[in-house]
Amino acid sequence: MAINQDYVPARLTGVGFLDQRGLEGVVTLTSLADEQEKLVMRAFSGEVATHIARFIQGDRSSIPSIYNIVEDIAEKSGLQLVNVQIYSSGDVIRGDISFRGHEKTLALNGYRASDCVALAAFYDAPILVQRSLLGRDDQAESV
Repeated sequence: MAINQDYVPARLTGVGFLDQRGLEGVVTLTSLADEQEKLVMRAFSGEVATHIARFIQGDRSSIPSIYNIVEDIAEKSGLQLVNVQIYSSGDVIRGDISFRGHEKTLALNGYRASDCVALAAFYDAPILVQRSLLGRDDQAESV
């Protein structure tokens, strides 16, 4: 699967909460090519942020049902997560999920970016970020 030149490989460099009660999550994605280029995603469920943090630490013991469903379908279909692509869609950030198997590929398009990042963290899969979403470190807030 070729990588579109409008996308930059990134890694998950931070996960946290915007409020003391942990209701609103935030993650930082950092370009692999330039550590000063970052995307700070926020305004998503604190529960998803909690799962992302657990996945990063290697804890995959109690996965939420939706991620478990995706894992079961992929496993039974002989598919592996290839990457997730994070992009702008109007006023929101969305994500596409790409799977590949021996005889087939599967692309799931237009999902919540936070869920796509969570799946990438769960599977330790590459994250590709639309170049236009990245800002210089002095313009982005860090988590």
